[in-house]
Parts: sequence; structure tokens; C-alpha cells
Amino acid sequence: MTEWDRSKPILEIENLSISFFTRLREIPAVMDFSCTVRPGEAMGLVGESGCGKSTVALGVMQDLGVNGRIVGGSIRFKGRDLTTMPAQDLARLRGSEIAMIYQEPMASLNPAMTIGRQLMEVPMIHQKMPEQEARARARQLVADVRLPDPDRILHAYPHQLSGGQQQRIVIAMALMANPALLILDEPTTALDVTVEAGIVDLVKDLGRKYGTSMLFISHNLGLIMETCNRLCVMYSGEAVETGNIADVFNKMRHPYTQALFRAIPLPGADKNARPLRAIPGNFPLPHERPPGCNFGPRCDYFEQGRCDAGDIRMAPVAGDDRHDSRCLRFDEIDWAAKWKPEKEVEAAQVGDVVLRMDDVRKYYEVAASALFSGGGTKVVKANETLSFDARAGETLAIVGESGCGKSTFAKVLMGLETATSGKIMLFDESVQSTPIQNRNTDTVSSLQMVFQNPFDTLNPSMTVGAQIIRALEIFQVGKTTAERRQRMLELLDLVKLPREFADRMPRQLSGGQKQRVGIARAFAGDAKVVVADEPVSALDVSVQAAVTELLMEIQRKNHTTLLFISHDLSIVRYLSDRVMVMYLGHVVEIGSTDQVFAPPYHPYTEALLSAVPLADTTVEKTRIVLDGDIPSAMDPPPGCPFQTRCHWKSKVPGNLCDTQMPPMRQLDGGHQIKCHLAADILARMEPVFKPAPRAAE
Repeated sequence: MTEWDRSKPILEIENLSISFFTRLREIPAVMDFSCTVRPGEAMGLVGESGCGKSTVALGVMQDLGVNGRIVGGSIRFKGRDLTTMPAQDLARLRGSEIAMIYQEPMASLNPAMTIGRQLMEVPMIHQKMPEQEARARARQLVADVRLPDPDRILHAYPHQLSGGQQQRIVIAMALMANPALLILDEPTTALDVTVEAGIVDLVKDLGRKYGTSMLFISHNLGLIMETCNRLCVMYSGEAVETGNIADVFNKMRHPYTQALFRAIPLPGADKNARPLRAIPGNFPLPHERPPGCNFGPRCDYFEQGRCDAGDIRMAPVAGDDRHDSRCLRFDEIDWAAKWKPEKEVEAAQVGDVVLRMDDVRKYYEVAASALFSGGGTKVVKANETLSFDARAGETLAIVGESGCGKSTFAKVLMGLETATSGKIMLFDESVQSTPIQNRNTDTVSSLQMVFQNPFDTLNPSMTVGAQIIRALEIFQVGKTTAERRQRMLELLDLVKLPREFADRMPRQLSGGQKQRVGIARAFAGDAKVVVADEPVSALDVSVQAAVTELLMEIQRKNHTTLLFISHDLSIVRYLSDRVMVMYLGHVVEIGSTDQVFAPPYHPYTEALLSAVPLADTTVEKTRIVLDGDIPSAMDPPPGCPFQTRCHWKSKVPGNLCDTQMPPMRQLDGGHQIKCHLAADILARMEPVFKPAPRAAE
């Protein structure tokens, strides 16, 4: 095999078309797709679910299954066309020169093999490396991906590691054979924002260290900005814009790219004055694409007879570095014009307190060795001394990493669990000891929940309308079947779903439509307090914008109190009036959104904010990557719960953080922080977000 010229692209995809063949028809998934990745370059692929990002990656890996087929174009890796390469040569390339990291790490790990053995297999198979040398390389890679105690990790099984640790092992495995190209398919979607920040830094550092080129697939534009130097935006199977990060972010030249940016909550967004804008219409099905421009039916600049007249090719944007757009009108559009909402919405009026928690605790007793009997019992302290109130018409966000107690708090409030101690007042009723089956109908209907995954809460064998009517029956709304059906149709109107959806089954709905059904059902009993547990985290950015807008509209109309549980601080900043930050069962900070997002911060809040990926080149962000994992609630550290990961700890004299629980301190305007830091140190805290310095003219 001839030596590859490093001055040439490592990956060249030209006019690639991929289809999937069913008994009924050919379904074109990717059409006329082109992109180039040069040595050491990181290319980001972004777009909504179903746009073809992962199909492109599987095309590069030549892993399209029995129904998938490349029907046009070429994929050249180091100058060789993968589409015509013999299967034997492909097998040698995969895992050695081209490696892929998938979204779910456990899908890539063998639960019956130790981590060390799985890592060693890669160079032993692909490079015939001796076992001793392979073990040394595995240990080096485990250290490179910043896992503590590499020797212990090598002897561990996958189930003994956290999600973030598993993902680091998968990255180490992908790098074991020192590949020239690394493909990452949504590698941080299921991870906490703090773990995500660590993985992002890790990927960038490893790319620099090993000179690896990357194809990074994500729907998160902020992540792409932090990890990549080039970007390709996809829509409905096509590349619609490509260029370097600065050009595409600051000088976008395709209406779809602009629409994506208008749908994400950047720091300047305001839910009343400058709301997000959902992309109108729906994503076209692959076999029902419109003539001409695929984005045409949803585009603000569509021109009939021109944009739908024939196929549209990518065209270069003058003056930029390999910046191309698939739009006939990009030279005619005023890209600097700001989008203005039709009307500025008045902020919801905040009323009286409707929910109050005083010193609420939730402990679980578990066997010390549940798998192997014997041993005493241990206590899991899921919630510790939760105290706060929520008012009518207010949005209170609850944020924190997995394991901080957010979902336990929601279960206790909903009556799915009872509190160990403390008091919960819902309106004038004490509910901390009343399980949901013992609560009266009024209490149940006035307090409802919207879940993260709507499909898990919908009955697949009942129509949408029947499920909403069932909720109305339980809440004793309407006296007759006709009245309940009418109310069901009104609820579909409320969540902006067509009335004909009443006769559809859940499988016939998209993710965003299912979530709207979940919201309609939550409001079936005229709910006054709604707990929304990560209600938009599984949705595309445009659908996310539409669902948050819907929640706010219903809130204004019904004067609903919204408890919004999330780990996405961008959407929290946009949506919430007040924010409560939880860590290891404790409330460590609570205040208005403006107070919590500006110094002084609790050190944990500061770290959370610094981990948020922002798709904004005008903002510079302080990087604080937390070391270690969140401690176990079964064995919390003494003193301050955050002291094992806090980089401010050295500023506190003596061993106060190690031995004493900090008091909840009252700052200005109702802002509270649970921290030992002296007032003068808090006052000198720098903001995490600052305006980026402008380049010299």
C-alpha cells in the first residue's frame, strides 16, 4: 500500500447518497452530501433528529445493515474509496485506523469482561501487539482519559463504573490502536453537564496529543463550538451549510442555520421580550420531501417558482474559508436583520405561596450488602433539610447533577414516596405523609407531572383522545361522555395539536407531539402546580423551543406554578424566575435567576455554569472542570457535602469545610447560599461569562 500524503484530506465524502430499502419503497436518507476532513481537523455534524447525521457516520464505517445501501457518490479515506474496498481491507481499517464512539457506552462494552482485557484486545487483534505491551498501553490510555487509580479500573467490570467513567473507557478503547479518524456520535447526550465538560476537554486534549482527526455528531451547537474547528449543518438528508466555526456562527448563510440559532436559548434571550422562535411546520418524511429546497415549506425567505423549481446545489460564500451554502437567495437576504416577535408578552404575575417545604428529609434504608445478604442496614440520605416555597404563576427551576436528589424530591411531592421528616404544605393541606393513593381527587388533579420521556407514560394501545378522556374521568371532570370529549378536544387546542390527533395512536406521533399529549393530560384536571421533570431534554432544539413556549403560554393563562427540573442551565436561565441548586440532597443555593447566574455564586453553581456549552462566539467562559464523581448518598463526606470537589476550599481557614456543615446564609434580596466562604471572598468572585475580547481590526 502506498504511503498517504499528509497534505491531502484524511476523509473526502463527495456527493454521497444513501438509501434504505423496505418492501414498500426506497427511502433516501442522505442525498448529495459532501464534506472534507483534513489531518488534525475536527468537523462537527449538526441538525435535527432524522437529518442523516448518524447515517453519514455509519456510511463511513460501512455499517449500514442489510437494508442500507450507498446509491451514489464516494467516501475516500486516505485516498482510498471505502465504497469499493474489499471486505477484508475494511475489517482491518475499522477499529484500527477508523474508530467510532457511540451514544450509549454500555452498548460498546462487554459486561462479562474486565475493562483491561477489553482494552488490550484492540491492539492485540489489529496490530498483533504482545500482551504485556498491550497491557502497558491500556494502562497509559486509562490515565490519559483521566480516570483515577488506573490499576483498579483495569481490573473492574463495566457495571462497577459510572456512566461518565464508562464513556471515558469507550474513548480509551477507540484510541487504543491510535486511529487516524475518530467518529463520535452524540457521545455526551446521556451525561451530566459537568461530566460532559470533562469529556469535551478530554476529547480536545487527546485530539491534540495524538493528532487524531474527528467527525463529531451532535444536535448541541454549543458542544460543536467547544470541540470543533469546522461545521457542517444538515437538514433532511442534505448538507445545507458548511464552513469554519467562526464563519458559520457569525456569518450564517442558510435560513435553516439561522432558524436553529433562533431556537436555542443564548444568554441574550428573554422569555417575555425576546422569546425563542420554534421553526414553523414539521420536518419532512424522507419519502415526502418537497420539490426544490427541502427547507422551503418552513423557510421565511421561500420564493415560489424559484426555490421549488429544481435541485439546489451548494455554492461558495465569497471571501470565506471553504464556506458553502445550499440556498439560491443567500446573497439577497438581510442576515443582520433581527427577528422580532409579533408582540411582547407580559410577564406572568406572581401570586401567593401555593407550596411550602420546611426541613424535608427523605432517607431510604438499604441492606449493606443487598446482593449477598448479611451485614447491617445503611441509610441513603436522598434529600436533606429541603426548605423553600413556590408561588402561583412562578417558574422555579431545580438544577443539579444526577444523584443530587431532584427526582426524589419530585416523588415525595407527588406522593409516590412519603417524607421521612419535615413538612410539605400544598395550598392549605399537609401532604408529606400522604401517599398518592390516599390523596383526594382535588389534590391529585391540582398537582401533576410532565415526564422526561413521554413514550414511557403513554399507553401504546390506546388512542391519544382516549388517554386524555381517561385522565378526565379520574379527575371527575365533566358529567357525560360528550362533555369529556369536548374538554379533550379543548385540551388538544391548548397544546396546539390538531383535533384529528384524538384518533391517532402514540406510535403515529413524533417525540415533540407525544410530549404535548403528556402536557395536555397533566392539565386535564386544571392543574395548579406542575412538576416538569426534564420535559425537553429528549427533544430537538426547535421542538424544545415550541414546548417551552407552550408551557409558558399555559402558565400565563392558568396562573400555574411550574417546578422545572433540569440539568440544562441554558434553558433554565431562559425559562425560570427563581433557581434552586441541589447537591447531594442539599439545597446549596436559591435565589432569583439573575442572582444565581451572576456572582457571588456557590462554588458548585459556579462549576455548573462553567460547564454549560454556549453557542455564542461573543462570550468568553471561565473553565472549571470538577474532579471526581458526586459522592454516594449512602456515605456522604463529613462537613460540607461539596468539599471533596471544591476548588475554593483552600480559601476557608482551618478544616471548617471538612468538619462542619455550612449554614444557609442570607445575602441581598432573598438570595441564599450554603457555604463557609467569607463575605469579602464572595464579593470578589468573578463572573463565569464575560464578553469575548474583540480581534484587532
